[in-house]
Amino acid sequence: MDSFLLLQHLSDGKFHSGSEIGRLFSVSRTAVWKALGKLEEFGVAVESHKGKGYRILGGLDLLDRSAILSSLSADVKARIAEFLVFPAVDSTNKLLMDSMARQGEYHLVTTEMQTAGRGRRGKVWVSPFAKNVYLSIGFELHGGPEALSGLSLVAGISVVRALGALGVEGAQLKWPNDIWVDGRKLAGILVELQGEATTSWQVVVGVGLNVKMSERDGEGIDQPWVALDELASLRRSDIVASMVESLVSIIEQFKRFGFSAFREEWERHDLICGNDVQVNEGEISGRAIGVDAVGALKIDTSSGCVVVNAGEVSVRPNVS
Repeated sequence: MDSFLLLQHLSDGKFHSGSEIGRLFSVSRTAVWKALGKLEEFGVAVESHKGKGYRILGGLDLLDRSAILSSLSADVKARIAEFLVFPAVDSTNKLLMDSMARQGEYHLVTTEMQTAGRGRRGKVWVSPFAKNVYLSIGFELHGGPEALSGLSLVAGISVVRALGALGVEGAQLKWPNDIWVDGRKLAGILVELQGEATTSWQVVVGVGLNVKMSERDGEGIDQPWVALDELASLRRSDIVASMVESLVSIIEQFKRFGFSAFREEWERHDLICGNDVQVNEGEISGRAIGVDAVGALKIDTSSGCVVVNAGEVSVRPNVS
């Protein structure tokens, strides 16, 4: 018996008897019992009650591919060559990076969970089942290294736009591409690429956004974080649809105009501008004074203005 089909059936949070499940899927009670045991692989706890059956307390907010696609504008939908939704993958970014030779404008992958989710600089991205959003988009970008300038910042802006479209205000951007709300991290972005440095790039932009993650789920996270359900009650499918709409639209703009068209918008949401910061654990220290025309971070140091193109930034005196 397919464990994910069983999860879908139990996702309503109601009790379902073993005999009912067996009849529905034309399997024995023993097969049902074995399938229930496999749900532990997804980290989903199933409650058993004699005389009532089985249920997932609180239910599950599973992704609905049809609902996501139906929410997209005609222009964005027409640009999507492929949109895959999985119960589980090791990493949505890795899946796309391993299959970059595909035809079409945009390829999208989302999943209920990642077994080996990745953040920036080799960090693990905590990815519990049906709790958050894990979304990657793959596309081709023509030009040399200059064509990539500011892309990660623009991806961050797209998430802020998507949240705004859902009625969630107050999101800020921590250079280069983290999204924070009220001093806590809500989402992060991982941009990966391959290709010829002088002609074109195969790009994958991955977004991880906390939606319904519990304190227990996030025990291994080494910085303050927040889940979206503290701010608004939203279906994960609606969040994914808004993010896809925003990502495709903004990437199309970025291809035409580059980062300069988004610099003012970034500045409106800049979390660290005006704050004392450290880059790469004190390698560079000073006051953040915004970003330049290609999205590099400007820092006013004791020896003058320093421009940083990549690195891990923390705000002093609070580590973030």
